[in-house]
Amino acid sequence: MAQIKLKGNPVNTTGSLPQVGTQASDFTLVKTDLSTVSLTDFKGSKLVLNIFPSIDTSTCATSVRKFNETASNLTNTKVLCISRDLPFAQNRFCGAEGLENVVNLSDFRDGSFGETYGLTITDGPLTGLHSRVVIVLDENGVVKHAEQVEDIVDEPNYEKALAAL
Repeated sequence: MAQIKLKGNPVNTTGSLPQVGTQASDFTLVKTDLSTVSLTDFKGSKLVLNIFPSIDTSTCATSVRKFNETASNLTNTKVLCISRDLPFAQNRFCGAEGLENVVNLSDFRDGSFGETYGLTITDGPLTGLHSRVVIVLDENGVVKHAEQVEDIVDEPNYEKALAAL
């Protein structure tokens, strides 16, 4: 269990993030067309997992916009924006914003991604949602960077995540 904050108030998560240098666990998430995708589907590409509570909050939306902007300049890299939002909400947001360089994925069906990666919030008003996390994986799915933002309302360290690529 990790302890983070929501506007300065302590909240807990289900576990610890994957450690740098370890193999990332496989997952199954839902795309905006309601099909499923797994980590193995991205083998051979570097990945930035931009994980957050909800696309409909300002900090989460900002992270999606910033990673969308930088993703267009990255070689052999995909940015996966992962939340428990319904795929329809993710698609609506990115469509309205004209964001085309990120892949939106949802953990709405069973929350197993959040449980496996140890980032599901277990108490407080956001119970059941994901904490704000950025995980960078190399082409073979090895963790190169993992950051769980100390306070959910804060943005991740974009530069550090991108430097890990």
